[in-house]
Amino acid sequence: MKYLSTIAIILICYSVVAALYNSAVRKSNKGKTIFNNMLLWIIPVVYLAASSFLTIIPAQECGVVITPSGVKQHTYYTGWHLILPWYSVQTMDKTEQVYTCAKRTDVSRSDPNYKSYKAEATQSETVWTPTIDGIKMGFDISASWRIDPEFAWWIYDNVSETDGKENGRFYWLEENVIKPKLKSALALTTSKYTPIQVYSTSREEIQSFVLERMKKDIQSYHLILDQIDIREVYYNSEYETAINQKKLEEQKALTLSEVTKQKEELKKQAEIEKDIQILNAEGEAEALKIKGASVSSNPKIVQLEWINKWDGKLPEIMTGDGNGLLLNLDK
Repeated sequence: MKYLSTIAIILICYSVVAALYNSAVRKSNKGKTIFNNMLLWIIPVVYLAASSFLTIIPAQECGVVITPSGVKQHTYYTGWHLILPWYSVQTMDKTEQVYTCAKRTDVSRSDPNYKSYKAEATQSETVWTPTIDGIKMGFDISASWRIDPEFAWWIYDNVSETDGKENGRFYWLEENVIKPKLKSALALTTSKYTPIQVYSTSREEIQSFVLERMKKDIQSYHLILDQIDIREVYYNSEYETAINQKKLEEQKALTLSEVTKQKEELKKQAEIEKDIQILNAEGEAEALKIKGASVSSNPKIVQLEWINKWDGKLPEIMTGDGNGLLLNLDK
């Protein structure tokens, strides 16, 4: 709309200058000068009148028309529209908004933009919710949402501006719809998981459940939820200490188990070796017993054993104290 008004002003200025020029150079032909001046004035006046009926809705926005009887139940999209000049047109952002619950480290109170809408309404503190074990865990989590353009008129008509802030309706929606619904959906979902599942194995599944639950919760406000992102998960300090202590105890128990296992293996090996020695000794004793019984029952076995062990040489016999007779039976 401001572009049309600017063009109209330019045309009016041009008409004034042209009229003065015609008045100065054509004094001799007054009738023609008056006619030319009328034409020069009519063109911008007609244009200005026509432009008062035209409204431009910018890209990434949609328009809501307020009539004397109330908000018109129709949404106007990007482009040019013919609207009665006594109607008011309000635009609303239809692009994606991101609301984040996380540690506020990106905006400080000394920042000159701290009080702006983006600093105030797009972030809250870390959300702490209990797990199935009753252990509370912290979540840095973001919700990507946008208004349903088809019902922009409903949102304008039913949602408060809240203290006259810029984009106040979006601020109200985030503070009174997005934030509480996000916290509620997250709490109901994580209450079915253990801390270990929440921290590691089930993050993606939790995101999906929160997304589906929250979509239903905000549907009555004509809002569209596109994505849920769990950015970080925290243990509280007491539980983290308990986890670390438990890990140390498990490590000690594992080490002790390994040592015990090694000792048991050594004990088993010693018992096996002992059994082998006993078996060998029992075998030798049994063999000697059998041999002794055989010798007792048949004395000639000794002679047979001597013959079996003889190397074929006759013994040399020396008698006396070394100076006696020496016999060699081979000669």
